[in-house]
Amino acid sequence: MPIRKAVIPAAGLGTRFLPATKAIPKEMLPVVDTPAIQYVVEEAVRAGLTDVLMITGRNKRALEDHFDRAVELEHNLQVKGDTDKLAAVHAASELAEVHYVRQGDPRGLGHAVLAAAAHVGQEPFAVLLGDDLVDARDPLLEHMIEVQECQGGSVVALMEVPHDQISLYGCAAIEATGDAGGDVVRITGLVEKPPVDEAPSNLAIIGRYILSPTVFEVLRRTPPGRGGEIQLTDALQELICLEPVHGVVFRGRRYDTGDRLDYLKTVVRLAAERPDIGPPLLDWLRDWLSKQ
Repeated sequence: MPIRKAVIPAAGLGTRFLPATKAIPKEMLPVVDTPAIQYVVEEAVRAGLTDVLMITGRNKRALEDHFDRAVELEHNLQVKGDTDKLAAVHAASELAEVHYVRQGDPRGLGHAVLAAAAHVGQEPFAVLLGDDLVDARDPLLEHMIEVQECQGGSVVALMEVPHDQISLYGCAAIEATGDAGGDVVRITGLVEKPPVDEAPSNLAIIGRYILSPTVFEVLRRTPPGRGGEIQLTDALQELICLEPVHGVVFRGRRYDTGDRLDYLKTVVRLAAERPDIGPPLLDWLRDWLSKQ
């Protein structure tokens, strides 16, 4: 079946960004002038996935407001003749058909994905994690969809990381498929945050998945794993025994907004590439650094 739906888990508490996230969802923190979550929805839409389900929790109402109409604001901008800002406000509410379901008791990524079962049904679907932003110039999700349509089963995005950092990620054991580009591999095993000396490779799972609906059956019987949570990685490990699971090794531009330092790096990198603010920002940075 063609892939039409994207699931975006967004129920996390964002504790790394406290106190900013005490009243604001971490997904709404701005990356330059756009909430991080909007970059993720835009990525799904570019790949043709206009049916988006967000898995939310308490204190996430701002997500719904952002992708909804803001009639009074739009009217004020129209009266002022501020067409650029009006177009930006319209764009957020017209991106996709966005649905919401509450996870309730957050019990891990696997539990969040399982909350999408009723909406997804018996179709393959995409999962996009909000902490990972993929550059629009690097069509990772489109490539993953092509692999799934050709090979069936599920597809996981992988990225090479320094070996001493692999314990921060889910890790994949792989074998070659004969793919001409060398970026499509067969996954033979997965382990969540292994010790460095036990990691089967330096290929880390990053936050993009194309999943077969079979994953819901597996998640329903997956016990809590690392951290007492239902881990999606554990379910995928069982899924490998049932149907093909492939990996796409991503070598493009990825931006991490999951912790404070990486978030700041992301803001600076994306702002520096903006034609409207990039040149004066770079001039200021060079001047400031020269004085340090």
